[in-house]
This record gives sequence, C-alpha cells and structure tokens, in this order.
Amino acid sequence: MSDVTIFHNPRCSKSRAALALLEERGIDPVVIEYLKDSPSRSDLERIMGLLGIDDPRGMMRTSEDAYRQLDLVGASRDELLDAMAANPILIERPIVVRGDRAVIGRPTERVRELLSS
Repeated sequence: MSDVTIFHNPRCSKSRAALALLEERGIDPVVIEYLKDSPSRSDLERIMGLLGIDDPRGMMRTSEDAYRQLDLVGASRDELLDAMAANPILIERPIVVRGDRAVIGRPTERVRELLSS
C-alpha cells in the first residue's frame, strides 16, 4: 500500500504509535516530518478536504502556546491557514492520508479504521 502518507512528528508518542502501526501492517508510508518540511497553505486546504472539515481548528493544536501568542482565538479561516503554514507546530498530529481520505490519528484506532476502509 504505497498511497499512504503520514504527517509525522517523531517527538510525539501518538505520531510514533501511528507510524509503528503502519509499519506493522507492512505499509511503507511517505513520511513527512511537517516541522521540518512545512505543508503549504494549499496542502493544508487539501488535507482539510480529505479530513472532511471546514474549520481549520479541526486540525489545529489550539492548546499550543503559539495559538495564544498569535491571538488566533477570533481568527478567520484564512488567518488560521496562514498561521499553520507559517507555524507548523499548530498542526495536529499525526495526520494519515490514504488515497482520497485522511484521519487525525488520535486515537490510533482511527488509523486502523482508515486502513480497513
């Protein structure tokens, strides 16, 4: 199954667990360490579509200090997408993409569901 991509943070236990699950299933995913190789705004919009969400906060870590420091509480959709592109620490992790679907791998069961569909 080569159509699997994981937006991965190796310092995150949930992200490591999702990657381990993929590898246990014999999947060699494309691994994007998004803190080093930040997704563009258009990438983020595409991922939102694959996740089936309209509000960028659905894939944001709103508890991150950067969210408060950038005063994103009342931010528009455009401002949120720009903030995530410029500050990838705001992106929830892990995000696993398979074909035309994606899930946020919290809990890891969501990744299992994605693989079985």
